[in-house]
Amino acid sequence: MTVSPHFCDSLDSVGPLRMTCGRRTFWNEGNPAVDVRLLHARRRFIRARCGFWAHPQNARGPSRWHEASRVVEDDQYRKEIRVVTTTGPTLQRRTVLASAGALWLAAACGHTSNGWKLPAPIAFRVIEHEWVPMRDGVRLSVRLWIPEGITPSPAVLECIPYRKRDLYRAYDDIWGETLASAGVAFARLDVRGTGDSEGAITDEYSEAELEDCVEAIGWLARQSWCNGSVGMRGLSWGGINTLQVAARRPPALKAIMPMGCCDNRYTDDAHFIGGALARANFQWGVLFKSVMAGPPDPAIVGDAWREMWQQRLHATPAILADWLNHQRQDAYWRRGSISEDYASIKIPTYLVSGWDDSYATPVLRLLEKLTAPTKALIGPWGHTYPNLATPSGLNWAYEELRWWRHWLTGERTGIMDESRFRCFMPDKTSSEAGGVPMSGRWIAEPDWPRRYPSRRYVLNEGALGGEPVRGVQIVHRDKGVVGTAKPEWLDRLPAEQSHDDALSTVFDSRPLTEPLELMGAPSARISLTSDKPQANLVLRLCEVRPDGKSWLVTWGVLNLTRRDSMSEPRPLEVDQVHAIDLQLRPIAHRFSAGSRIRLSLCEGWWPQIWPSPETPTFRLASGVSTLDLPFRIPEDVAAPFPIQETRSAAAASSLPVPISPDADGRVRLVTSSPEQAYKVAGADVELSSSREEVCEIVVGDPLSSQWRQTVRSSWRRGDWNCAVEASYELTCDGSAFRLKESLRAWTGGEDVIRLSNEARIPRDHI
Repeated sequence: MTVSPHFCDSLDSVGPLRMTCGRRTFWNEGNPAVDVRLLHARRRFIRARCGFWAHPQNARGPSRWHEASRVVEDDQYRKEIRVVTTTGPTLQRRTVLASAGALWLAAACGHTSNGWKLPAPIAFRVIEHEWVPMRDGVRLSVRLWIPEGITPSPAVLECIPYRKRDLYRAYDDIWGETLASAGVAFARLDVRGTGDSEGAITDEYSEAELEDCVEAIGWLARQSWCNGSVGMRGLSWGGINTLQVAARRPPALKAIMPMGCCDNRYTDDAHFIGGALARANFQWGVLFKSVMAGPPDPAIVGDAWREMWQQRLHATPAILADWLNHQRQDAYWRRGSISEDYASIKIPTYLVSGWDDSYATPVLRLLEKLTAPTKALIGPWGHTYPNLATPSGLNWAYEELRWWRHWLTGERTGIMDESRFRCFMPDKTSSEAGGVPMSGRWIAEPDWPRRYPSRRYVLNEGALGGEPVRGVQIVHRDKGVVGTAKPEWLDRLPAEQSHDDALSTVFDSRPLTEPLELMGAPSARISLTSDKPQANLVLRLCEVRPDGKSWLVTWGVLNLTRRDSMSEPRPLEVDQVHAIDLQLRPIAHRFSAGSRIRLSLCEGWWPQIWPSPETPTFRLASGVSTLDLPFRIPEDVAAPFPIQETRSAAAASSLPVPISPDADGRVRLVTSSPEQAYKVAGADVELSSSREEVCEIVVGDPLSSQWRQTVRSSWRRGDWNCAVEASYELTCDGSAFRLKESLRAWTGGEDVIRLSNEARIPRDHI
C-alpha cells in the first residue's frame, strides 16, 4: 500500500529556506516538514494522507531542495543535471532535521563506532527520463541519478505507482541525490500504466508488474555505468513489491530494504483486519482508482499522452468490487504473500518500520522466518521513512548507505557486525507524548525471537489478577458505538481511550509497583459464549495513568468465524463455550510504576471495521480467560546505537475527537480536505487534490452503517489540464453488501470517460 504520516500536519516553515554546501546553494520551496512527509502518500492512508487518505498534493506545497545549477534539456525529453559537491555542508537556516536538505547534511557527517565513514560526496548526473523496454513491447519510464567518476557503480531500484515526474518528485530527489553522491546509482521507475510508463495497471502487485521489476533489474545491471549489482527498496507499496520481487530471485538483485511492508496480503495489508472488513480497504481503494486513472505527462511522452491516458481509463476496473468478492483468504490474496514461502527469499534483507505503523506486525515475523542474512529496525514513528519521521527520527541516509555499500560493493562498513534487531523502547505512547520528541531508549537484540518470561494475568470480574476468582459470570454487550477514539487503521494516532473504555468491558491490574517493559506480542485466550453466530472480538491493551487517563498501547481484532482458519470460516455455535486465541500487535512499551494495565474487550470497532449483522452478547466465566504479556528484563548497560537521532520541534496534536451520538442516536464522522493547488518545481506542473469522506451509523442498528468517499486529483500546465474523480458508497443488509463505485476523468472541461458500477455482494461470514 503507501504512505502518509499524520503528525506532520502542523509543522510550518516561515518562507523558503536556504542551505549552502561549499559552493552549492539549495533553496527549499514550500513547507519542508509537511510536504516531504505527505509525499509518502499512497493512502494518505499513506501509502499519503491529509486527514487520513489523501494525496500528498494535500500538503501546502511540495518542498524540493534544488540547486541553482546548470540544466541542459534535449529534444528527447532527457534532462541531465550535473551536481558538483566540493566541501562539507553548513546550514544557514532550518526548522527541523526531517526536512529534505537535512537528510543530505546529516549523511555527509556520518561515521560508525568502528571507524567507517561515508565517502566524500561526488558528482552525479540526473537523467529525467529514459525508456526501459519490456518483454511485450511496453516501455517503462525511469528517472536516474548516476554517480560520475567511479564507473561502474551499483544501482538501487524503487518501483511504485506514485508519479515520479511530479507527485513524488521531491522525495525522489532526496534519495537520488543522497545515494548518487555516495557512489550508488538510484533508479526510480513508474509502475506499468502509471506516471509516464506505458501500458495499464489493473490491480496491486500484478504478475506483469513483478515481471517488469525483474526485467528492470536486469536492464540496470547491463548498463555500462553499473557494476552488475542491484538493490531494491521502498515503503508500503514499494516495500511489499520489493519482497515479492526478491522471491523471484532475479540474478542481479543482491540485497533489499523493504519498509512498512507486509508478508500476508489478507491479514496485514489494508483490506481485512483479523478477517473483518476494513474501512481502510475502501479508503485506499478509491485513492488507488485515481492512481490508476492519472494521465501521463506530454512533456515526457509527447503527443501519445492522450491515447495512453484513454487506454488506462478504459482498463481501470471496479477494483473495490473485485476486492470485496474475496472476503476470505483465498488464492487471490495468497498470490504475492511471502508468508506462503518465506524460503523463497535468499538475499540479505533489512526490514524497517515504526511502532505506530500498522505494518510493523510483519517485521518481527519476517525477521524470525527469513533464512537469509536479515536485520530489522523499528522506531518511534508511523508509516513513513525514518529520515522523515517527526518528532523523532534517524539520519537514515547513513544507515542505508552502509547497507548498500556492504552488499553491493563488498565494502566492510560494519553493519553486519552489529545487533540483528534494534528497536525503540518508549516510556509512553505517541498519543500521550503530544507531538514532542519521544522519551525512551534504543535497545538491541542479538537475535529474534527472544524468549522473554511472560506474566500471566487472569480476567476476573473487572480486574486483571494473578489468581482466578471464580463463580461470577461476566456479561458483555457493547454499550454504544465503540471505536471513534481510534477511527483509522493506518498510523493516525488514537485519542485518549476513556470514551471507548466506558462502552466496553474493562479489566484493570493493580497499580504497578515498578516499571515493566513489554516487548513482543501479547496473547489472550478468551473463553466465551455468543448468542449470535457472527461476531468480532476486539481487545485493546492500555496504560491507565494515576490521573485516570487511558492510553492505547496495542490491540487485536478477530472475526470469530475465522477463529480456526482465515480461509474456511465457520459460524459460532450459539451459546456454546469457545476458547478464542487472539494475539495482539507486537509492541515495545515501558509501563510506569503507579500505572495500571487495562485490557478492554468489545465486539465492534467502528468505523475501522464493518459491524456484524447483529449485535451479540458475550458471556465469560470469571477467572477462566487469560492474558500473557512478554516482559523484557532491562539490560544493565545500554547497547551502543550508531545511527544519529533527529529531533524536531513539537507539533500541535491532531488526535481524533471521539464522537457521541446525536439526539437521533446517529454517530456521524465527516472528514474532508479542501482543494489545494501547488506547483512542482522541475516539472512545471500544478497539482491539486481534495477529498470528502462520511461514515454514519445508528446506535443499536448495525445494518444502518454507511461509508462513502470522493477523491479528486488534477494536473495542469498551460493548455494541458486533466482531472479525475473517484468515489464509492457502501451499505448493507443482513445478507449482502451494496457497493457503488465510480470514476470520472475530464480535460479542458470536457469528459473523457465516466464509469460506474453497482454490485450486490453476499456477506461471507462478515
